Amino acid sequence: MGKGRRMIKQGPPGPLDESLVTRKRKDAPPAPVSAQQPKKRKTQDRKPKKAPQVNPGRAGAKSKAKPVKKAAPPPPQSDDDISDEELDDAEDGLDAKVTRLDALGSDIDSEDLDDLDLQDDEFGDDGSVLDSGDDEKPMKKNAMWSDDEDDDDIEEKLTAANIEGLSRKRDMEIAIREAEAAAELEEAQMQTNIAGDRPKVLDDEDEEGRPITNLVTQDMQLLRTRLNDTIRVLDDFKNLAEEGRSRTEYRAQLLKDICAYYGYSEFLADKLLSLFPAREAFAFFEANETPRPIVIRTNTLRTHRRELAQSLIQRGVQLEPVGKWSKVGLQIFDSQVPLGATPEYLAGHYILQAASSFLPVMALAPQEDERVLDMTAAPGGKTTHIAALMKNTGCVFANDANKDRAKGLIGNIHRLGVRNTVVCNYSALEFPKVMGGFDRVLLDAPCSGTGVIAKDASVKTNKTEADFLKLPHLQKQLILAAIDSVDHHSKTGGYIVYSTCSVTVEENEQVVQYALNKRPNVKLVETGLVFGKEGFTKIGGKIFHPSMKMTRRYYPHAYNVDGFFVAKFKKVAATPANAVLAGGVSAHNMVKANSKSNGTSAGKPPVEEEYVDKRPVPENDEESESDFGGWDDEEDQVYMERAERAQMRKKGKNPNADPKAAREKAKAHEGQNGTSAAGEKPAKKEANGSEAKERQNGTSASKGAADKAPAKKEVNGSKAKKADAGAKASGAGSTPKKKTGRKSI
Repeated sequence: MGKGRRMIKQGPPGPLDESLVTRKRKDAPPAPVSAQQPKKRKTQDRKPKKAPQVNPGRAGAKSKAKPVKKAAPPPPQSDDDISDEELDDAEDGLDAKVTRLDALGSDIDSEDLDDLDLQDDEFGDDGSVLDSGDDEKPMKKNAMWSDDEDDDDIEEKLTAANIEGLSRKRDMEIAIREAEAAAELEEAQMQTNIAGDRPKVLDDEDEEGRPITNLVTQDMQLLRTRLNDTIRVLDDFKNLAEEGRSRTEYRAQLLKDICAYYGYSEFLADKLLSLFPAREAFAFFEANETPRPIVIRTNTLRTHRRELAQSLIQRGVQLEPVGKWSKVGLQIFDSQVPLGATPEYLAGHYILQAASSFLPVMALAPQEDERVLDMTAAPGGKTTHIAALMKNTGCVFANDANKDRAKGLIGNIHRLGVRNTVVCNYSALEFPKVMGGFDRVLLDAPCSGTGVIAKDASVKTNKTEADFLKLPHLQKQLILAAIDSVDHHSKTGGYIVYSTCSVTVEENEQVVQYALNKRPNVKLVETGLVFGKEGFTKIGGKIFHPSMKMTRRYYPHAYNVDGFFVAKFKKVAATPANAVLAGGVSAHNMVKANSKSNGTSAGKPPVEEEYVDKRPVPENDEESESDFGGWDDEEDQVYMERAERAQMRKKGKNPNADPKAAREKAKAHEGQNGTSAAGEKPAKKEANGSEAKERQNGTSASKGAADKAPAKKEVNGSKAKKADAGAKASGAGSTPKKKTGRKSI
């Protein structure tokens, strides 16, 4: 065998012919053929062997060559690598006007190239005289698949004018594919919902015989799978339930699994499960495991939401409006700085507040120049929101029974620039006695917190049946006190808003129904909120007033806010005389008791007049001292005497004619003299007698001195001795000039 091709060194390439790389037109004349003959390749006549091993991309190779990588195709061969025999074979098959260079650069169709009978004695049918670059040109012109052709057409037709239409077309295609996928899933679901594929979820053991409800943490996925299977059975009980099994058994199994998976007490899980269908209850429990998004409320007394958003974005805060239903809320996704320490927060531009806390104030809708009462105000989010809506006009009374929580309330009021709010520390049950006649009252009642389990997970286990008896009782008393505190004659108001952060019926619909029963002078009205589910009118065998559908319920799994309940009342008349007060006492009986104590006939009070309990609020001395620091009697005495002297001046009297003031002035004068004499005692007795006489009669010593002084001289002298024992000890006495001076007045 002779030397192989790989052993021969290839010389430098020849000069580049521009016709090889320039695309020629069909009507262009053929490229001139160079007179220089290409170098002949030293080849050996041999039979073709192993045709499949020959790489068709290298048509000029005549010996075995290593396979070339597809990612890097070989460069086109030069004329030096082509032998004379190959050129002769190509010239026999091609037309005279079509040369090899024209095939590279012309626009000849692929069908015309197929008609060309290229004879190659060495490579047979598999061979080709075209380089790899010749194969790439037709591929760019004609696509292999129809999809590629469509994509090329779209790319060519895509312009700024039709981009919207093409995008719409693309969206329609995606929607069609999604619909087809959903149909396939539904069909697969129908195939699985057959009698032979009914899930067995009532067995409390897995395949290995272990109890599922007592699995360790790494096996909780099995428990979740059974939860999903149980819910699927309850959704289609007729087709998927096991024979001989009741719905009650499946619900009991679901309750048991929820307690084991989410950590609820059986009592609370049963109460919450009864509020929803099985699948919605599962979504509710699942939503309580994830925290709600952080929301801030813009303080419109100091800034606008757009300006606040721009400032926070510059500090690296990712946010967006909380929703179309609020104009002041911003939802925070990520923050590079602590939201409670930014300059905007310290300047009072916003406050951290849950989105659900906006709802009661929005339902209350306070107007300017009104008197509004917030019965449970701490920590101040709702109070400051009310003040912002009123634009610092009118008066807001922010009450809270907890003194420690009232400190945070005062701090937020000052930081947010609220100037129309009065903070007080009373029990909300006593407010009709303390003050009444409000235009609007907001009662965010204390509750069990079943709507904010995501914030406080201890609610899952620490709430018992006793809590759901005590809390509704307190809420019923509070709502009666709120209704009695509203003035039904108000031109712009007369509204009461009751809200809780709970989702149970006992704390919401039952309390509202109690208020409607005990106060026929109120009715439910629309809250004005644009979203939220209607309150229950019938649930668990309990039937409520048809107007209960005007109330609104909010769930974490439905609106991504804390669980909340909002109801709005309108007071249309005065409280009846026979109504039950907040303390559980009848108003008519209270009128009778007051009339008997006053010694007047009770009579029948008129129904049209509203009874207001004006009894004084009982106060504990210790609590009052701890809250207000006690009373300073000496300081109060100074103010009282000053007021008396001012009143005497207005009447044209001499303020020094007051006996107490004269005595104090005399004592001060005697203390300055600091002298005492034994012979002055009778004069002292006489002067003291005249002072005692003035103190007893309440007049000056000069009035009637000629008639009454001789008769009562001795008696008044004895009284003066007792009254002025301290003056005797100091050895001071009054002078005759002082005595004659007082008589001359």
